Amino acid sequence: MGDITQVDANLIPDFDILCAGFPCQAFSSAGKRQGFADTRGTLFFEVERILREKRPKGFILENVEGLVNHDNGRTLEVIISKLLELGYKVNYKVLNSSDFGVAQDRKRIYIVGTFNKVPDLDNFPKSTATIGNILESGLDTSQTPFIRNLLAHFTIEDLYGKSIKDKRGGDANIHSWDLEIKGPVSSEQKRLLNLILRQRRKKKWAEEIGIEWMDGMPLTIEHIRTFFNHPNLQEMLSDLAEKGYLKYEYPKKKVEVTDIFGTTTTQRIQDTSLPKGYNIVAGKLSFEVSKVLDPNEIAPTLVAMDMQKLYVADNGGLRRFSLREGLRLFGYPETMQLNVSEKEGFDLLGNTVVVPVIKAVCKRLINAIYI
Repeated sequence: MGDITQVDANLIPDFDILCAGFPCQAFSSAGKRQGFADTRGTLFFEVERILREKRPKGFILENVEGLVNHDNGRTLEVIISKLLELGYKVNYKVLNSSDFGVAQDRKRIYIVGTFNKVPDLDNFPKSTATIGNILESGLDTSQTPFIRNLLAHFTIEDLYGKSIKDKRGGDANIHSWDLEIKGPVSSEQKRLLNLILRQRRKKKWAEEIGIEWMDGMPLTIEHIRTFFNHPNLQEMLSDLAEKGYLKYEYPKKKVEVTDIFGTTTTQRIQDTSLPKGYNIVAGKLSFEVSKVLDPNEIAPTLVAMDMQKLYVADNGGLRRFSLREGLRLFGYPETMQLNVSEKEGFDLLGNTVVVPVIKAVCKRLINAIYI
């Protein structure tokens, strides 16, 4: 019927149960977490308006786990209080799809209510699955230069469970310098990059630099010498910066910015009064592949922006998830069809709910309404 803020609730046909998933970006760790200060966050009040005017027997609302602790719990407190004021008996719980027979780690909050009694959201039967349970086989593998380079450096088994990004260290990550994507890297340079990757997160540097700590700060050559005192350090750093593994930048200070509507948010801007330092050119979406999934494990929380960058092993090579596998990772039945392009399909899946979880919660909701 168009923009919900413009829809007259009296024009909506009568119904028994309201289902809503007001935009999550305002509360998500992937966004700026501005909550009700974000215009998308205020869409909850449209849910409240329709509930007040239509008085359905019950409702089910779904959102990201971050809603629970957003603004120290006050955002959720406002939502629950508004629903209680309408006369509903309300319950909520964070549930993980991996406990409902779906091979995906996806925690979401479910908020339910009825006029009859409080729906029970405890002690759901638990079942599990792995990536291997949902994979198709014999599909075409990818033959791109990036994939060929990846397989030239690692066996398929070595790639299982590995993320390909420059943002974090550890054994679970493969970095651009491990693959020499931006140019050749010596073993000493790789050691230097791995050290900078870890050191740039240490809080002691913030005090020395004179900024409030942030997760990944540029370090001066003097800082770097304290943990990597190499005679050719400047030459190595310059070479890595020229190739694009490092960036030479000013530290960023935290400032408050107020927009024309009076909403104040915190941002980071470069402080040109401080000395420049070397920082990792970080990012997990800069590569064709963000992660190779282990068939014996479950998938991470799938979001629209990187579903097409998740790869699996097949036919001795690597390939992207198929749309059918994507549907299975959200618990859709085999009869479900997405008659759209692959990109559009993954965009839809990244924003969808997990079917078995919704089914289980709705059974409890219906029991609370009618029993």
